Amino acid sequence: MTTKGREHLFGSSVRAAAERAAEARKAADQLACKAWNMRMLGFKGPAQPSPALGDALNAGYGYLEVRCLGCDTHQTVVLDVVRRPKTTPIQELERYMRCKDCPRLQGRPYKRRSIICATD
Repeated sequence: MTTKGREHLFGSSVRAAAERAAEARKAADQLACKAWNMRMLGFKGPAQPSPALGDALNAGYGYLEVRCLGCDTHQTVVLDVVRRPKTTPIQELERYMRCKDCPRLQGRPYKRRSIICATD
């Protein structure tokens, strides 16, 4: 005589709850990134708090639009290839970004870049 195991009895409800939790996390990450983008575009500057790198990737934002403060060029950075922990806030990435066109074309030292917004 056998009885049904716990996996058989509770497995489907546990999997359904995990799927709902993943969808809720993705929706929350999307709303946080959208709110941060609106603050960045509205205030034209650093908006705190910024979402984490992993949150932006989870929300579907794969690119970061940046602008050079020296030559005013716009470029995009792919967030998948950034070698930082996924818990790093996006605003922290700004200090590591440098423009390579400024010293090559204009003879200036490396200029910092400012983040405009996250894009998908």
